[in-house]
Amino acid sequence: MIYALDHEDAIIKDFMKGTEAEYSTWDKVQQTSVDNPVVLRGMTKGKYIHKCWKDERTFYYIDTGYVGNLSKRKHYHRLVKNNVQNTQVRDVPDDRYRRLSQRHPEVIFNGWKPQGRSILLVTPSEKPCKFYGITRQQWIDETTAKLRQHTDRPIIIRDKGLRRERVGGGSLFSQLDKDNVYAVVTYQSIAAIESVCYGVPAFATAPTAADYVTLKDLGRIEQAYRPNADQVRHWLKWLSYCQYTVPELNEGTALKIIEMYNLK
Repeated sequence: MIYALDHEDAIIKDFMKGTEAEYSTWDKVQQTSVDNPVVLRGMTKGKYIHKCWKDERTFYYIDTGYVGNLSKRKHYHRLVKNNVQNTQVRDVPDDRYRRLSQRHPEVIFNGWKPQGRSILLVTPSEKPCKFYGITRQQWIDETTAKLRQHTDRPIIIRDKGLRRERVGGGSLFSQLDKDNVYAVVTYQSIAAIESVCYGVPAFATAPTAADYVTLKDLGRIEQAYRPNADQVRHWLKWLSYCQYTVPELNEGTALKIIEMYNLK
């Protein structure tokens, strides 16, 4: 039995339609066997996630999808087993990526762009800061100090604004061009994924779904990682298997895909 912790959340409701999940409270779930998984959405449920890790209780985490959400409306949602982002790249077919790239050409990798000049520091928002036990300013100060040990490139700070401010002219893609960005540095933001898709190398200092195509060691800032096109496309194929539409959630397709390909 899968227990859903928020029956008023619309996306959780969609997941429940496609599974045998039932609503319950966290207190009641705590009284059941750890063999009973839970499904939850968003990093505000951090204390439950940490407790699941501690108790070795399986959980399914729902949040914004990785790519294809550049419009004001979210089309894709990630569903992750026992983590908040997928990190283990698997061999999967290319069917989902082909469909995704037809609808969202921004996920088509066209090679690495010529080296830019500046470093774009994309700061973590309040939710991941609380989840990981850091502060935004602490991360900025420590990351900037580390970068200054290894480069004299200009550092530009980009905060995560409202969703409507991050599409169109306010998108990351627009800023990468406008500010002649050499590399993106982030904590665990989806900005690392978008940057690589656009052909600009990225660094992520916490575990992310971009680990396969990025670096964590800021000491290598002047040797930014540029994997070959086949590696990037292999990663994009896998990434397309790690996010789902609302119909795929409420038909149970998303959960079946996760189990079929052992996605984590």
